[in-house]
Amino acid sequence: MARPHAHRPGTDLGSHRGLSRRSLLAGAVSLSAAGSLGTAGCSRVPDDGKVLGGSLLDTLRDQGSVKIGIASEPPFGYVGDDGQATGEAPAIAKVVFEKLGIDEVKPVPVDFGALIPGLKARQFDVVSAGMYINPLRCEQVMFADPDYLMLDAFIVKKGNPHGIKTYADVKKKGLKLASGKAYAQIDYAKAAGISDVLVLPDQVAGLDAVAQGRVDAFAGTRITVKSAVAGSGRVSATEPFQPVVDGKPAYGAGGFAFRLSEKNFRDAFNEELLKLKENGYKELLEIVGPFGFTKADMTDLTAKELCG
Repeated sequence: MARPHAHRPGTDLGSHRGLSRRSLLAGAVSLSAAGSLGTAGCSRVPDDGKVLGGSLLDTLRDQGSVKIGIASEPPFGYVGDDGQATGEAPAIAKVVFEKLGIDEVKPVPVDFGALIPGLKARQFDVVSAGMYINPLRCEQVMFADPDYLMLDAFIVKKGNPHGIKTYADVKKKGLKLASGKAYAQIDYAKAAGISDVLVLPDQVAGLDAVAQGRVDAFAGTRITVKSAVAGSGRVSATEPFQPVVDGKPAYGAGGFAFRLSEKNFRDAFNEELLKLKENGYKELLEIVGPFGFTKADMTDLTAKELCG
């Protein structure tokens, strides 16, 4: 399936805005879990500051460090062997926060479903996990503009014996599909009429399931699939494709999330992020390129468009 225009894939975002790399179900769980996380972390969540738009940025500059929430999901965000945050989103964070006068970035790894509750409970200052932007999440947090736009792909047996290219192929051929826990690809598959999707912890488990013949394909993002199959003699990745929901492209655009009370912080971050996108995304690509991101993954969609 032909890829939509990578930089501005139209303004008709339609119903696919509600889907994300991690499913809407995870977002809904985040809402219900927020209170319990806040209670577990302290006796009560501190009140928001009195400064219009929030004063967190000034506080972080004074202390010289910022805590970022990550989900231990390569290549989007994870802790490296040196104990430091790495991946596409943390790499961007380090550059942007240095420009904002904050030198130290401290990773706080949590489960993906705990990212929004953790942010709201002040366990960290920003979500730096390549989180897909959708309307449900926009009701809970404030997003910077997306820093990537991602297509899907499948892990299949070497040579792709079933000729799988899209979710429609899986449905038409009656094949067995798996995807990761809370992945948006589960929603995409269901939209294509695939009711029975085996849910696995991650792409590594998906690779094993395909190699062992327990499933015919594992659905994930282009970049996670490519990373998982690298060097494997048992499986391979299909060509990237654009998921479709209700006849419309389902765009997977991810970005940084901030508390709703910290508009000043979000705006300052966004201003520096947009500077990285200048000159054909030159500086941004230098940052994210080592993690497998290319110019085809860049976008000038805005959070406002994706939030709807």
